[in-house]
Amino acid sequence: MKQLALDIGLATGPSLSRFYEGSNAAVVQHLRTWVGEGLSSDAARAPVPTYLWGVSGSGKSHLLKAVHAALREQGAEVGWMDASTGFPPEFDERWAAVIMDDVHLYTPMQQSRAFNWFVNAIAPTSGSPRWVLAAGDAPPADLTLRDDLRSRLGWGHVFQLHLLDEPERRAVLRQEADARGVFLSDDVMDYMLNRFSRDLGSLMQLLGMLDGFALRNKRAITIPLLKTMLETE
Repeated sequence: MKQLALDIGLATGPSLSRFYEGSNAAVVQHLRTWVGEGLSSDAARAPVPTYLWGVSGSGKSHLLKAVHAALREQGAEVGWMDASTGFPPEFDERWAAVIMDDVHLYTPMQQSRAFNWFVNAIAPTSGSPRWVLAAGDAPPADLTLRDDLRSRLGWGHVFQLHLLDEPERRAVLRQEADARGVFLSDDVMDYMLNRFSRDLGSLMQLLGMLDGFALRNKRAITIPLLKTMLETE
């Protein structure tokens, strides 16, 4: 049975509190410590580079965007680069951290700028070293990047992100639906898990789309509603 991936927007921005940890608790705790959630000492924020890797749908971009948002909320300026950043700026001494997503997709120009950001963050011309947080689809040694960038991405903390299993995905769907005041019957949840992309990001997007469609049409979420939504959206 073909799975469908929907190109629809998230209802709310990514945050660490909305990330279902599952077997990735150590990764999330590391990031929470660094951004200051429950932080007892600045020493815990020693700027050792951190690299996250995992397959598509494991939550890499969610976590990087959540960290970026958390730091910005604290008033920090942060350098951000992903594969869609056509002309990355020069390293800015005002940055408290640099975050680089989807490094496995970087062009030669982006790789050059990423290396420059890394070097300037770790050994800046002024001030203390900055944190480097990056993510890709493979461990550093397996990335098809220039050697100097690949080796530096593996310098510090390296975490693998694991996909949630089906019971965990069901728990997340139930939790998010309850938070929205939406009832998901078991048959609707089975339909969602069997007929659509099963990665958590896509499922959360689908839930948001369902919630909005049900509200607009004043209908309960049912399998016929799912089919109607696909025909009209």
